[in-house]
Amino acid sequence: MSKLKRIILTIAASLGLLAPAAMPATVFAQPSIQEGLCQGAELMVGATCQQVSDADAAGGVNEVIETVINIFSIVVGVIAVIMIIVGGLKYITSGGDSGNITGAKNTILYAIVGLVVVALAQIIVRFVLTETGDLGSGSSGGGTGGI
Repeated sequence: MSKLKRIILTIAASLGLLAPAAMPATVFAQPSIQEGLCQGAELMVGATCQQVSDADAAGGVNEVIETVINIFSIVVGVIAVIMIIVGGLKYITSGGDSGNITGAKNTILYAIVGLVVVALAQIIVRFVLTETGDLGSGSSGGGTGGI
């Protein structure tokens, strides 16, 4: 069983090392010098210059964070499914031994708890990114409205 754990850890580590390669190249693309010199803080887009806003910059950071969280969630999801299968195999091959049955049930339970935690993390991160994106664009609902 330790050989199987070593294989799973090796796969997880290699996926972690390959995660940056899955990032879209446009996120890290640098503008050329000509594009960067379009009147100071402006960025040349086609034949016109447009002011780069804070909301555009926050949108780029939000996209990077969403991509990293999505890749992390996929990796954890795959590992959790593998652990559920391993727990099922341990349960089937327990031979009626109560200690092995308890270990198998715990493996399955912890894998399911891991899936729930990843799902909740996705929801929380998307909520935070949506709220901070709204603050950057100036459309937050926290104003001083008169009654």
